[in-house]
Amino acid sequence: MSQQVETAIFAGGCFWCMVQPFDEQPGIISVRSGYTGGHVPNPTYEQVCSHTTGHTEAVKITFDPTIISYADLVEIYWHQTDPTDAMGQFQDRGDNYRPVIFVNSDEQRKIATASRQRLAESGQFSEPIVTQIEDAKPFYEAEEYHQDFYKKNPARFEAEEGLRNQFKKEHWEK
Repeated sequence: MSQQVETAIFAGGCFWCMVQPFDEQPGIISVRSGYTGGHVPNPTYEQVCSHTTGHTEAVKITFDPTIISYADLVEIYWHQTDPTDAMGQFQDRGDNYRPVIFVNSDEQRKIATASRQRLAESGQFSEPIVTQIEDAKPFYEAEEYHQDFYKKNPARFEAEEGLRNQFKKEHWEK
């Protein structure tokens, strides 16, 4: 029996904080931190942080759609972000932290757009939903020390997660 494989790419602030929520789901094959959406091939972390490459930090999720759907991944994504903040996420500020769903098919665009519309109509947020939905661009994996950060540096990860967790409690866990 062969495994089906698809990919999803989400940007929602620091990629360190975007890995764990997906990594722990059934059907996830891998979650890799990296950079996408810019104009410089093979950027480094330092280049992306200089705000000159156009890239945003993102995660590329490889998953088995027979176990977890793309729609499920989009729902998990919303709960990791502030969809009303176009210029960063929580303590992470700047265009390299902007929230974007990068789609690689018409079907993904349809699912992400419908999900964003439902969220906008839900009344959950008093501000408009500003998360962009864009065509997938080349994805460049981040340096190895950024991969699986939550496992390699649990204390630092917990410190980084503080504001995100507070936001989740205020907006998602009502």
